Amino acid sequence: MTEPPRVSVVVPAYKEGEHIAPVLDRIFESVRLQCEVLVVVDSANDSTVPVITSYADKEPRLRCIVNTYGRGPANAIRYGIATAAAPVAVVTMADGCDDPRQIDDLARLVDRGVAVAAASRYMPGGQQVGGPLLKGLMSKIAGRSLALLARIGTRDATNSFKAYSTEFVRNVGIDSRDGFEIGIELTAKARRMRLPVAEIPTIWLDRQAGVSNFKVAQWIPVYLRWYRFAFGSKLTAEQVRAYGRGKGQIIP
Repeated sequence: MTEPPRVSVVVPAYKEGEHIAPVLDRIFESVRLQCEVLVVVDSANDSTVPVITSYADKEPRLRCIVNTYGRGPANAIRYGIATAAAPVAVVTMADGCDDPRQIDDLARLVDRGVAVAAASRYMPGGQQVGGPLLKGLMSKIAGRSLALLARIGTRDATNSFKAYSTEFVRNVGIDSRDGFEIGIELTAKARRMRLPVAEIPTIWLDRQAGVSNFKVAQWIPVYLRWYRFAFGSKLTAEQVRAYGRGKGQIIP
């Protein structure tokens, strides 16, 4: 009988084509825990699909799944976590910016009881190399201010490279529908429930091939929504879910 995975690695992908192959190489070289790797695309016609299909012939831990929740990275991540078979889901990008050697360490933190384990660019030992200046500055200010003022548990709440307890995610739900704001959403939800959040340092390297799909101006409002939500008194899982259904109503 095949051993069930201890970690599900969720990789949202959009028209990555051959660029995703070396990213997968590094993931499978790095992860030592029993794993499944779920590459999530919006359409069966995405240029990533034939590359994944060919790769999966030699790597049975890899699956390509077509997101049925709607287009965009937030829906792809939602669908990937919902499909995950492991008790821990690690979200990492298809662009190769994240360091896959840290997937095991992030997953083990969740094994030890944290709801969210973050790879942090802004703690000692972490670094961001390259990328748009404005995006990096906004991310750093948001992360450090949330750590200092909201005691959110990480200095990099906006980073998408995180591990989650799938039980926690299914309890609170995911309300994001736009971009990559799921990282700050779930971290803020864990904080409001007073669940533990941990971080380890990471070095983020700007992608060397392809084009980023991050749209700063379009996604700022939804990031601000979850930034504000991180501040406040302790809530139950049901109250957290109610906030998501309340279209932005702040619970004090």
